[in-house]
Amino acid sequence: MTTVPTQGALVPPLTGASGIDRAAHHRLDEAWLGAAWSHPTTRVFVVSGGQVMIDDTPDGQTELVMIPSFEAPFTEQHRYFLGTDADGVRYFALQKDSLPGRMDGSARPAGLREAGMLLGDRDAALMVHAVALENWQRSHRFCSRCGERTQIAAAGHIRRCPACGGEHYPRTDPAVIMTVTDEDDRVLLGRQVHWPDGRFSTLAGFVEPGESIEQAVRREVFEEVGVEVGEVEYLASQPWPFPSSLMLGFTAKATTTKIEVDGDEIGEARWFSRDELRAAFESGEVLPPFGISIAARLIERWYGSPLPKRGM
Repeated sequence: MTTVPTQGALVPPLTGASGIDRAAHHRLDEAWLGAAWSHPTTRVFVVSGGQVMIDDTPDGQTELVMIPSFEAPFTEQHRYFLGTDADGVRYFALQKDSLPGRMDGSARPAGLREAGMLLGDRDAALMVHAVALENWQRSHRFCSRCGERTQIAAAGHIRRCPACGGEHYPRTDPAVIMTVTDEDDRVLLGRQVHWPDGRFSTLAGFVEPGESIEQAVRREVFEEVGVEVGEVEYLASQPWPFPSSLMLGFTAKATTTKIEVDGDEIGEARWFSRDELRAAFESGEVLPPFGISIAARLIERWYGSPLPKRGM
């Protein structure tokens, strides 16, 4: 096998150069937001239950279905300002209980797992922002201090309590995800207990209170598979609004190799050389983590090229 590890910058899906300026300084300026909403070039899309409408263009691309604000469904509160582009176009998302009925042509509803692989950088960034805000808004309607229903502020980025004055901000849960390698440069992959047989991926877990992200890498690997880790190196991050995670990608060097899975989260774990992983992918013995997750990119960085598919 001739591939070698790729040591360049890791650019996970959903993190490309979107060209969108979030323009957070405008979120509290109601006059500016009102003018921006009314501007004829402003574009709006609806988000509902983590889905949006997407459509295929004549040149083979896929885009968000966006409309001028004057054509948008009415909503008094759930209107989220997402930012502006280099041409001065302002973008808003509307949270609704259902998507609009536009199903003509190739327009169709899609969640982030599908749309994230099809949309360009601009639209993917707009969608992940909108989905993350919607997830938070739907699950944080009441004040955690006093229980009063909160009110939306800052164009969807704050919820304020009218009773106690508390301000609540969108929740983001940091989680580490890592390619663990040993002294022979084998990679350690695991199968979660609820995954089908053969589905393997990188290990991952949430950062605990009072813990550094490097400590979280070492703890999660040891807890899940019993392997001790020494050197840890940060590579890249990826927003993962399922419902509110921020995935922090690492490489980690194992100082032990004996595997003892916890049986609660991880049902099986194995060390793979590149030849072993290629053969397992091609035979169908192991199913690779394709899709928009940073996991596939972490494994590809170690593998040295795009992951092979069955029968290739």
